[in-house]
Amino acid sequence: MYECVSLKSEILINGVNLKNYLCARLKISHRLRYFVQLSYFGKNYHGWQIQPNASSVQEALNEALSTICNAEIYVVGAGRTDTGVHAREMWAHFDVENELPKNTLHRINRYLGPDIAVHRFLPVADEAHVRFDATERSYEYHLVQEKNPFLKDKAWHCPYPLDVRRMNKAAEYLFNHVDFTSFSKSRTQTKTNNCKIKSAYWEQQPDRLVFHITADRFLRNMVRAIVGTLVNIGRGKQPIESINEIIEAKDRSLAGESAPAHGLFLTRVQYPKDVLNGR
Repeated sequence: MYECVSLKSEILINGVNLKNYLCARLKISHRLRYFVQLSYFGKNYHGWQIQPNASSVQEALNEALSTICNAEIYVVGAGRTDTGVHAREMWAHFDVENELPKNTLHRINRYLGPDIAVHRFLPVADEAHVRFDATERSYEYHLVQEKNPFLKDKAWHCPYPLDVRRMNKAAEYLFNHVDFTSFSKSRTQTKTNNCKIKSAYWEQQPDRLVFHITADRFLRNMVRAIVGTLVNIGRGKQPIESINEIIEAKDRSLAGESAPAHGLFLTRVQYPKDVLNGR
């Protein structure tokens, strides 16, 4: 926080007390930073990031907060989800001049459409950053082998026999690598394609298959490309060990087709406790 220091003598500039003027300017310029936790159903949005002539989650949140706070608000996201991808847990941050009223959570959820829910606001340190301070991200990919009208927007209908054992064996090879260029969208602006995979496995649930994956960071389209490749292995179209050759080649054309976006969920973004003020 800014602090007004004691001056030994009063300094006037054009009749204005310099100490009072500086203190007033510091208070005006100091802004409070908040983290906001939200979730969204991605079907009706062209991803998280603002797009020209297309609706996005970021744009909807900017508009809602700007209206409620009666000021221009711009939110920064913990990452970018693509068109049609969902998020059970996304974090964003923004700056405001005054503390948020206690009824802000209620007001913003009334303002936003039914596809976006805000769960909480957390005041954080000025330097806290939702993207750079995140230590882990987790995703789930949902796949059904029988047609299910209730999951048509939340899971990929893949009506082929799949050997889950082969898919899990291939997923274990992901831990042996750090450069995932072969699973990245081409011509991105990232400085490095290195990621540290911390967990990756398929889980058979009663009505679906779910792929769980956690890493320190993800490349654009990475999870969907991995899923497409693992499904090919599960169908017996290529050997288990081929995933090593695909990754080592650093060639996106060798990996499987990207699984459809609507089966993908961002499920968790992890931060150190001190970033979230220990909450």
